[in-house]
Amino acid sequence: MTGQEHIAAAFQQAHSAGRAALMPYYTLGYPTPQSSLAAVEAIAQAGADLIELGLPFSDPLADGPTIQRSTQVALEQGTSMARCLEIVTRLRARGIHQPFLLMGYINPILAYGSEQFVRDAARAGADGLIIPDLPPEEAGILETACRAAGLALVYLLAPTSTRERIALVTERSSGFVYLVTVAGITGARQSLPADLHAFVQRVRAVTSKPLAVGFGISTPAQARSVGQIADGVIVGSAVINAAGEDGDPAPGVGAFVRSLHSALASSA
Repeated sequence: MTGQEHIAAAFQQAHSAGRAALMPYYTLGYPTPQSSLAAVEAIAQAGADLIELGLPFSDPLADGPTIQRSTQVALEQGTSMARCLEIVTRLRARGIHQPFLLMGYINPILAYGSEQFVRDAARAGADGLIIPDLPPEEAGILETACRAAGLALVYLLAPTSTRERIALVTERSSGFVYLVTVAGITGARQSLPADLHAFVQRVRAVTSKPLAVGFGISTPAQARSVGQIADGVIVGSAVINAAGEDGDPAPGVGAFVRSLHSALASSA
């Protein structure tokens, strides 16, 4: 099964259960490489359908303070791109079966070597890439490499996206389309935008690909609301907050992800 097929199967399984797919985010290497293994394992056991794994970078332009802090701590722990792929390999060796989406930025991938990174990511057990600062117009080489390796390359749309932009991104995105709730950075928020439903409907009108919504979803109630209008729910900063700053992040992360899964299941 290719990475794209693995992702499609996860969305289909959640759909068959009558709910949106749950996709928590976790920063690899936070607060240490070893404890991030335990955190991701807890996420998998708590009901995640897919898992977004953050690749630490010194200038994460799309991320708010919470994820910025986690990536800085991970970098201070020596979490390089190569180390991230080692962690992915170890997670697969532990029997974690959910699709892995590697979320990172283009500069470290270019420094690693785009085509080599895609090959190594696929070999490690990744299923797709999410690169917020890579527009489709500049992604030809990476798209070709991902297609050859069977990996998805997911693009993002913002509420401000034009009709033409929506058409381009939905055509080129593979695996699913990532809809961000706001034209801004990640981070837990008190409420969801009033025009989110209309935004999802605008994109749905032009594609049958799964639509996953992220940025700012911070509570089970918000996850349930988003799950009623989208195919997938992505939660990042609130998961990192649940990890705490000291000790083992797994218990807090596991409990929080279970609460998100329960909320989505209750809306089925």
